[in-house]
Amino acid sequence: MTTTLTLSRRAALHWAVASAGAVMAPALMAQTKAALTTGMEIWKDASCGCCGDWIKHMEANGFKVDAIHDTGNNAARARLGLAAKYGSCHTALIGSYVVEGHVPAADVKRLLREKPQALGIAVPGMPIGSPGMDGPVYGGRRDKYDTLLVKRDGTSHVFQSHS
Repeated sequence: MTTTLTLSRRAALHWAVASAGAVMAPALMAQTKAALTTGMEIWKDASCGCCGDWIKHMEANGFKVDAIHDTGNNAARARLGLAAKYGSCHTALIGSYVVEGHVPAADVKRLLREKPQALGIAVPGMPIGSPGMDGPVYGGRRDKYDTLLVKRDGTSHVFQSHS
């Protein structure tokens, strides 16, 4: 006895999407895990408490710190090719990307997942409410700020807005 199965286009499409998701999910999870095990090298001021708080934020979100240099933030930024106008109090190298300032871990995860053609991302200055600048001393204040995607030619555009 032979049984014939006929699928509608809609059923076939649902089956194809579900199958693709089942095949791709482990690869995406592995890619995300690899991104988080990518070590960070950080340059900061030795006496800067907000830099230490940002590092704790990154570690709490699964990032591994390979090296912390308590000097050379401005020199590292220049050596890595990031213009001073994007500067903050600490500079990190994560994978092949420069991460400048109080960038949220979620933005770094997105950067590593999407892999844009860019130098890196930056939160210029020290906006209150950003990771590391969100301690009790600020009384819950949260200023609006943007994480910028900085291209290799020095131009930038908003990568993620935070309010």
